[in-house]
Amino acid sequence: MSWKILIIAGLFEVAWAIGLEYSDGFSKFWPSVATVVALVISMVLLAEALKTLPVGTAYAVWTGIGAVGTAILGVVLFDEPADVLRIAFIGVIVVGIVGLHVSSGGH
Repeated sequence: MSWKILIIAGLFEVAWAIGLEYSDGFSKFWPSVATVVALVISMVLLAEALKTLPVGTAYAVWTGIGAVGTAILGVVLFDEPADVLRIAFIGVIVVGIVGLHVSSGGH
């Protein structure tokens, strides 16, 4: 169950990272509120996952999910570059996340 919670925490990390762009430096009220709510949910879920997962593994997976999701949404939503090298390195992060999950005996 901790792995599922951690994945959801990572998805909320993506939400708050993207929310930072939409909040325009916290100058837009509703996008700022949504960003802060997503940040709090992400942190609470990460803390919950840390009750049973090692901190190094959980943090690396959480940030990895956030990095991959934010990079993909940056391409989709904000027209950021999607060249082959960038996509390849995003893939390396995904391999790292899966490797940490497998090596820790996660289910």
